[in-house]
Amino acid sequence: MGLVNAKIILRNPRVEKLKPLEVDALVDYGVVHPCIPEHVQIQLKPEEIDKKEVILADGERKLVPYVGPIEIRFRNRIGFAGALVVGDQILLGAIPMEDMDLVIIPKKRILDVNPDSPNVATSIAK
Repeated sequence: MGLVNAKIILRNPRVEKLKPLEVDALVDYGVVHPCIPEHVQIQLKPEEIDKKEVILADGERKLVPYVGPIEIRFRNRIGFAGALVVGDQILLGAIPMEDMDLVIIPKKRILDVNPDSPNVATSIAK
């Protein structure tokens, strides 16, 4: 399929005076949580809530900060999530994509709102 990137907006909803960041994120359903590099954590100042162990691509296990909340915006969608502070790029994982009802269009290599619910994000609650 190849790599998929998307412009998203990140914001700390607890600190109104901080400006939102428009960033280029790597979109990956293989990643569960959103991931942000340390320099983004410094800019957004989200609170460290916990530490989580992550398994990196090379199999290494590492304990990293879990911070939040972080507001994530893409087109007409908004979501809130905790993020792992790890790596050198922003990763948009499966949790925020499911929460915001976003889909990857493999043929075009783009992130988009779910075409079955273009106006409002849909969730299942049974």
